[in-house]
Amino acid sequence: MSAARQRAQWLRETLARWSYQYHTLDEPSVPDAQYDQAYRELQALEAEHPDLITPDSPTQRVGEKPVEFLKQVPHATPMLSLGNGFEDQDIEQFDARVRDWLLKAGVLNAAQAADPLVVLYCAELKYDGLAVTLRYENGLLVQAATRGDGSTGEDVTHNVRTIEVVPLRLLPGERPHPEVLEVRGEVLMFNADFERLNQQQAERGDKLFVNPRNAAAGSLRQLDPALTARRPLRFFAYGANTKLGHGQFAMLDDLRGWGLPVSPRRALVQGAAGLLDFYRQIQVERKRLPFEIDGVVYKVNNEAWQDALGFVARAPRFAIAHKFPPQEVMTRLLDIEIQVGRTGALTPVARLDPVFVGGTTVSNATLHNEDEIRRKDVHVGDMVVVRRAGDVIPEVVRAVAEFRPAQVTSFVMPTACPVCGSEVVREANEAVARCTGGFVCMAQRKQGLLHFAQRRAVMIDGLGEKLVDQLIEANLVKAPADFFTLSVEALLRLERMGQKSAENLLAAIQAARSTTLARLVFGLGIRHVGEETARQLALAFGSMKALREQDYTVLAQAKEAGQTQGLEGIGPEILASLQSYFSDPRQCKLIDDLREVGVTWPEHEARWKLETLTQENADVDDLVQTGMAIPPLQGLSFVITGTLPELSRDQAADLIRAHGGQVSSAVSKKTAYLLAGEAAGSKLAKAQELGVKVIDEAALREMLAQGKPD
Repeated sequence: MSAARQRAQWLRETLARWSYQYHTLDEPSVPDAQYDQAYRELQALEAEHPDLITPDSPTQRVGEKPVEFLKQVPHATPMLSLGNGFEDQDIEQFDARVRDWLLKAGVLNAAQAADPLVVLYCAELKYDGLAVTLRYENGLLVQAATRGDGSTGEDVTHNVRTIEVVPLRLLPGERPHPEVLEVRGEVLMFNADFERLNQQQAERGDKLFVNPRNAAAGSLRQLDPALTARRPLRFFAYGANTKLGHGQFAMLDDLRGWGLPVSPRRALVQGAAGLLDFYRQIQVERKRLPFEIDGVVYKVNNEAWQDALGFVARAPRFAIAHKFPPQEVMTRLLDIEIQVGRTGALTPVARLDPVFVGGTTVSNATLHNEDEIRRKDVHVGDMVVVRRAGDVIPEVVRAVAEFRPAQVTSFVMPTACPVCGSEVVREANEAVARCTGGFVCMAQRKQGLLHFAQRRAVMIDGLGEKLVDQLIEANLVKAPADFFTLSVEALLRLERMGQKSAENLLAAIQAARSTTLARLVFGLGIRHVGEETARQLALAFGSMKALREQDYTVLAQAKEAGQTQGLEGIGPEILASLQSYFSDPRQCKLIDDLREVGVTWPEHEARWKLETLTQENADVDDLVQTGMAIPPLQGLSFVITGTLPELSRDQAADLIRAHGGQVSSAVSKKTAYLLAGEAAGSKLAKAQELGVKVIDEAALREMLAQGKPD
């Protein structure tokens, strides 16, 4: 019993972590099949030992809590999840339970309940997206929310309104729609749209999405609807919380008549035999679908019968999800090689005796990291189980110890990068080992150059992934400074590069010679230093010289002792990364080379100096008295709207941030100033309504010239 209790506790904690990563962070860490396996194991343990059930068990809840940055919306009717079936017998038992429950409820008599074809089901696809509810009042869309924890979701109305297939007002339809209608459905992304989005992400040097579901969830849960509008989101309705009285299948026809998209791939079937036949048809058709599904869903079609069947704690009794099984095979692990990724991450890759799995021949599979290899007890020479995780990425699931030969080789992570020979480091709190070579490493060079040139960094317009590939292959660019030594003659030697294109690129490079310290620091690709951190570092240190000469080990000790001001959010990981970066002569040479080719960035007096730091709670006056330079816009929040006379919005934002201000996307009571140009629009009206001071570009420049806000 003690072992069962410990196992149940481990399963609860692990499932909670996986669920948080999947639902809240939109960063799935394990395949769905692995989650389902652990979930079923916990269900079985709790069924055998009911006293192991705890209120925080994943089996007693629907989903994760909503994230905090979106308004929380209580659902009028809970958005419950479905029970899962995996084998034919699971579905046969589901149908038998339905008939038995209907018999007990007095809906069927004994003879009817014994008929295997008595229950009519609506069989539908199980979309792999993000569940949402749409509330229509008198035909008008008034609210949209995510499922959240089933009782409370996140208000995403402003984003759902940007999805073109979602009607803002319902159509009349053959039957009138209810005055209040809550539609349940799934926001998803088609596969072709997902591929195009990831290609655009790569060209900009942005993070790639893991899969279409991850992309859809991340796109929908944005604060800025303009970003969501640029993402190719789709929607399929699969239900409503209002019973329309003529069955699930006909209800979907009603939703379609009112202008809501529903999948045409559904069927009315009888009994378990009909359910299994539909399942096998969809398995065959699955590869031809334009979007991802991870199974099919069966619902009792009769709505009165649905009411009679009711619910268990977590799911309706009248429905079940029939999930596609993971495909696993056994083969020999021939070798473990190291693959160096674009961020320098070293990933062990299994070289396998080729095996057919999931409809394709697999000879390579991921082993994730060194800890996973140890945990799975995998050795070169082992027989291993291989799965197409999520039906896409092959992975080694485990070693089969009973088939292990007498002589096997243990894996050891290299201490030098196999591509460039640079030192490999693994931080204490991370599972991934990384190459420290940066631009020196060919495996990292391409993405490093794209990151440097992206819009939010040094910004070289027109420099996409294909062009960077050509420049690297032609040995014209190895490091960022090389961009600024390119000539028209050199560019014309590239394939499909004309005179005008070469001149335009050189003009963009010339414009990028003048940048800001924050953009440059971000563009260098220092580990853990994102865009906002780079701005804070530029503001705090003031110059590249100060950044390079700082002893970050001493600074970390001072910060730990509460002796620093102005470095909020700069934690020990970032400080250690800065120490590592600026103590590497190769990285410092990259910066020196940029100076030599004429790249410039304005610098100013440091916001603070370590030797003159005041006590922990020093206010602005204290800092001024110690001689620290306080930026004129420190602590002020700006919103920018409209077209400015001379500055672009990005340039205006850079200018404000360089002088200590913050830039937000939405006007609120906390907004200090609205910087407005021509065609200011709704933000200007909002600012006037809230009494926020409105300034133009000239007023901003005057404010900075005076060294203080108006």
